[in-house]
Amino acid sequence: MAKYMVLIASSVLFLAAGVPATLHAQQIPYARGLDVSPTYDGWEQNADGSYTMHFGYFNRNTQQEFNIPIGPDNNIDGGDKGQPTHFYTDRKWWVFDVVVPKDWPKDKRVVWTLTTNGRTNQAKGWLQPEWEVDKGVIAKNAARDPSLMTAGTNERDIDHENTAPKIAPIPPQTINVADTLTVAATATDDGRPKPASPNTTTEGLRLRWIDYRGPANVRFDPDIMPNRVHGKPATLETKVKFTEPGEYVLRVIASDGELVTEYDVPVTVRR
Repeated sequence: MAKYMVLIASSVLFLAAGVPATLHAQQIPYARGLDVSPTYDGWEQNADGSYTMHFGYFNRNTQQEFNIPIGPDNNIDGGDKGQPTHFYTDRKWWVFDVVVPKDWPKDKRVVWTLTTNGRTNQAKGWLQPEWEVDKGVIAKNAARDPSLMTAGTNERDIDHENTAPKIAPIPPQTINVADTLTVAATATDDGRPKPASPNTTTEGLRLRWIDYRGPANVRFDPDIMPNRVHGKPATLETKVKFTEPGEYVLRVIASDGELVTEYDVPVTVRR
């Protein structure tokens, strides 16, 4: 229990690696004109000895979203490590991972550089012992991000026997920019954490679609399931509209209220 409480406390500390201290201060909300800070959300050691570093971001604007292509304004150590190119407003946790080998030097940095509205920020991740996270820390911090659809930390204790949902494979898609793409995602789960009532629609499995990469904003109709389901697969079919041609990545998120699984769908939008 003592170790677990230290890890929870470290979730505040590791924010400092990627987010200025002003993030936690009271600020006047701005619709547009502010910047996006990449964040380092901690690390885990994998079964094979390698390490997974977790990254997210904080968009300080209340309305302005960004599409920042991979390149000088959006790179990790000068390249592409799977980071997003579309940035929603507010704080987004556990957005993507960077895996490093087991012999990775403990003080070597993974540096994400992001420039928005003329300001350049960096998140620097390394294997600081206090920044190690586990399933409990991830689940509790994910509750701060509504897009991940996890439960509040006061609603229940972490179910350590729970396993993350599984999303059925979805093939890459091709569509003309003037047309509407219809795409469906289906997820299954182990039924944990168990709901308080068998007939509840506020606990269980839920799906959401988001825009992860692309040259322009996209619109989903709908973007999220209205209710959770329990004891059966969850399916969310959405219609997607694009405004510009190009290469996109649509991400579907499955949440059981505690753990999250993500699946990325490449989409080619032609003229």
